[in-house]
Amino acid sequence: MTTYKENKIFRILSAIGIILVVAGHLGYNLFEIGDLFPYYSFHVFIFLFVSGYFYKKEAEERIGSYILGKCITLLVPYFLWNLFYGILTNILHGAGFAIGEPLSFKTLFLSPFLDGHQFMYNFPAWFVPVLFMLEVINVLMRKVLSLLHLNYEWLIFAGCLAAGILTVWLAIGGHVWGYYKLPGRLLFMMPGFQMGRIYREKLEVHDTLEDGPYFLIVMGVQVLITVACGGLAFSAVWVSSFANGPIVPYLTVVTGIAFWLRVSRIISGIPYLAGKMVYIGRNTYSIMMHHAACFMLVKGFFYLCSLYTPLCREFDAEMFFGEIGFVYLAGGAEASKWIYLLAGIGLPLGISEVQHRIGQKIAKVREKTKDKR
Repeated sequence: MTTYKENKIFRILSAIGIILVVAGHLGYNLFEIGDLFPYYSFHVFIFLFVSGYFYKKEAEERIGSYILGKCITLLVPYFLWNLFYGILTNILHGAGFAIGEPLSFKTLFLSPFLDGHQFMYNFPAWFVPVLFMLEVINVLMRKVLSLLHLNYEWLIFAGCLAAGILTVWLAIGGHVWGYYKLPGRLLFMMPGFQMGRIYREKLEVHDTLEDGPYFLIVMGVQVLITVACGGLAFSAVWVSSFANGPIVPYLTVVTGIAFWLRVSRIISGIPYLAGKMVYIGRNTYSIMMHHAACFMLVKGFFYLCSLYTPLCREFDAEMFFGEIGFVYLAGGAEASKWIYLLAGIGLPLGISEVQHRIGQKIAKVREKTKDKR
């Protein structure tokens, strides 16, 4: 019997990534280290990096079962929740909300692969179908290259990076639009997956520099990039907003991941904090899927307060009913974003826990049924 050993550092890195995503959707720059590491200059790539790190070459010998496994773990829960949010959107349309598209074949099955913003209450989960497609492309590409005896990690990384840089260059020129967004998104994001492979196969063994010099180098490079460039943030989902040419986005991906990877290593040595972060890292799927809807619950609470109490009188009901990105600040205080942040992480963790317990009960029922046979 083999024992599964969890990689705490990468669980913590995943937790940091999802916290940055949730904070980013609030416009809360609390964790940007004095605007040095803007979330939108790297945070989506953290999940690609982690996924690439855990890719195993054995998948190339069982491609069918590998893809089936990815369908079960990534797509099946996505489409079930997409149906849930589609039904919820239709119900809320009847209650006066203007957020999201109506439920249809397109919004259920096609839009998730085209843009992932069909119902809006689950829009952060646009990443799930993209990750699935990247995983499939990666394993098929590697299988073909292995048959051609060209499956060298540095060659794969260089080829993907070149394709990504070309995609950014085309996007800056206005050529990645409409239906070109999907292939553009995949080509732009694939280097992030391969960074995880390169790190595990070639670089991790050399990642031994002490914390002081390490942070001095990473932060020093980031300061230089920040001073030399006019804004580092970009949009991974829309393949847009590249203000500094086709190479800088990948530089900020490297520096951002390098910084938080070392922070993850440090946190892994603090038992209590590490335990909490690992737990969050195990449940990034749920947080990604539900945190925008949980923000709506918080806003719904403030809306009810504005109707039935003397509090929150300045609440903008029109924005609440029409704009998913609206964030009401209680008392005008920026610190009230902590309420959203905690709800956006804590409530999805509760949903995940309920799902886990239901799964355990179903498994026990199956075991009993097998025993009776």
